[in-house]
Amino acid sequence: MALLDTVVMRGLSSQGALSPEDKALLLGLELSPRQMSASEVLWLESADADLFCVVKEGWAYSYRNLKNGSKQILKFYLPGDIIGIRDFGFTRRLASAVMINEGVIYPFSYQQLFELFGRSNLAVGIMATAIRQQALLSERLIYLGKYAAHEQLAHFLYEIYLRLKRIGAVEDNSFLMPLTQELISDALGMSPVHVSRTFSMLREEGLVIRDRQHVQLPDPEALARLVEFNDSYIDEFLPPTFSELLRATP
Repeated sequence: MALLDTVVMRGLSSQGALSPEDKALLLGLELSPRQMSASEVLWLESADADLFCVVKEGWAYSYRNLKNGSKQILKFYLPGDIIGIRDFGFTRRLASAVMINEGVIYPFSYQQLFELFGRSNLAVGIMATAIRQQALLSERLIYLGKYAAHEQLAHFLYEIYLRLKRIGAVEDNSFLMPLTQELISDALGMSPVHVSRTFSMLREEGLVIRDRQHVQLPDPEALARLVEFNDSYIDEFLPPTFSELLRATP
């Protein structure tokens, strides 16, 4: 999946807001794919912020190292996500980024990003993507601070389910999730043992069935009701008025 195939850009394209020139500029970013191995580091915290990348295949995550030797995972990146956009405007990386499994990325430079910003429709798409990433982080703060452990994990899994569903990676309410208990614990602030026990609790309640990397949600709506999930922050589509304004922009 390339930048043109991200949900926001695909929405703009289907609504007629992207011109052939816009699409050609996005497709030009596909000229230098980079094959990545599992656990390969994309960049480290405080390194020079000189490029971004789109995930074509595989999963990745960003994290911060803590003084006690542990780490806090900030975000998991799925195919179609842009990594590093939060660093825009900074000379140094705000967080480290690493691949989870094997994959392919499309790196692109600041110069290429400025070329995208030079076209109003693409600038709106990039801005919308960055804002939605920030919304994911904000929602994480809310449910980590207010929910019990089983609700935190339920919210996390349903969010992953919705994100994967939007890129066509869910079938019969089942999906592949290449996350270890350690990675999930670093994201949710639990111990790996606690994560395991919480998975068992959700399984006993008939809400989640997990077999290694395979996850099934027998009743996704029930999982959403458990945490009163509001998916407005994860809605990837721009309001119709945006598309109308963009089509009217010379």
